[in-house]
Amino acid sequence: MGLLQFLKSQFLCHLIMCYVFLVSGLIVNLIQICTLPLWLVSKQLARKINIRLAYCIASQMVAALEWWSGTECTLYTDPKRYPLYGKENAIVVLNHTFEIDFLCGWTFCERFGVLGSSKVLAKRELAYVPVIGWMWYFLEIVFCKRKWEEDRTTVAQSLQKLRDYPENYWFLLFCEGTRFTPKKHQFSMQIAESKGLPKLKYHLLPRTKGFYVTVQNLRGTAAAIYDSTLNFRNNEVPTLLGIINGKKYHADLYVRRIPLESVPEDEAECAAWLHKLYQEKDGFQEQYAQTGHFPGPIMSPPRRPWSLINWLFWSCVVLYPLGLLIAQMLSSGSVLTIAAAVVVCSAVSMGMRWMIGQTEIDKSSNYGIKAAPLNNN
Repeated sequence: MGLLQFLKSQFLCHLIMCYVFLVSGLIVNLIQICTLPLWLVSKQLARKINIRLAYCIASQMVAALEWWSGTECTLYTDPKRYPLYGKENAIVVLNHTFEIDFLCGWTFCERFGVLGSSKVLAKRELAYVPVIGWMWYFLEIVFCKRKWEEDRTTVAQSLQKLRDYPENYWFLLFCEGTRFTPKKHQFSMQIAESKGLPKLKYHLLPRTKGFYVTVQNLRGTAAAIYDSTLNFRNNEVPTLLGIINGKKYHADLYVRRIPLESVPEDEAECAAWLHKLYQEKDGFQEQYAQTGHFPGPIMSPPRRPWSLINWLFWSCVVLYPLGLLIAQMLSSGSVLTIAAAVVVCSAVSMGMRWMIGQTEIDKSSNYGIKAAPLNNN
């Protein structure tokens, strides 16, 4: 282990990273609150400001992946479709297998210049998570309760609001609804057998109703489906904690651009189309398992410096006053003051560890087991 890698694995470095992310994130959240009156005057201007503010938060996580851990991201795609990425609205269908699959999705959003405006269909509980959840609220992220009777209307209304969005965006959609685990996969394949659907080896059955509502409400706004299949080399199982420890991974992403008009408008036909898509995705994963690569040429966009610049900027903004405060506390020699500082540091560490815990596979929801009979087509 080199000196740099040793430093990256140290708790003090992690604590500093956590402090920068949390404090800068809360500052951005406060600025977002200050934009509330602007929504009444100019909604489009408020949106553009919040896109930049959201980038200030999300790009710090991308910087941790790209610049801190040095994780490499390789894109397999059609060279003829490559020039369109980032220049049109799109629905990105991702497999939900790894703890950092959302972060890899954000990384490609960043490389094509749509990170600040990217959207997701997220569970309602995430809206209450500090920094990320609060940022998403102002970014008009689509939240759902995972109760279809209630979600059908609210999700459709939220998607309709995006029809006049002022900048290009990608809508990241995990159609499986929950992260892959062996137990959920076993249960999902039981559902497939009972419904006469082909079994999948590397995916859960997709939840077609949310996909159908998304496609129907974004027709005429989104130009295409980006079918995206993610995997990692050498059978790696990456974690967010590994990224923070500076561990390097290598992500491979296979992307197919499918024009949105090729998706059937009838709900039953749309469901059948999505099931077929996931059978194809399963085939791509099988090929990757056998050969170590996806089909097609490599067209990897280079990482951009902006996420690193943003990270360094916020580090300077929040660490300088912290350094002055620590120097003052040490010079005072007050035991009470030092003890208070230790408590604050511990709180920051626990808060960040809790946020990381929301991404861990063993902490994922039971949605794939409890809701499957109700929501699968």
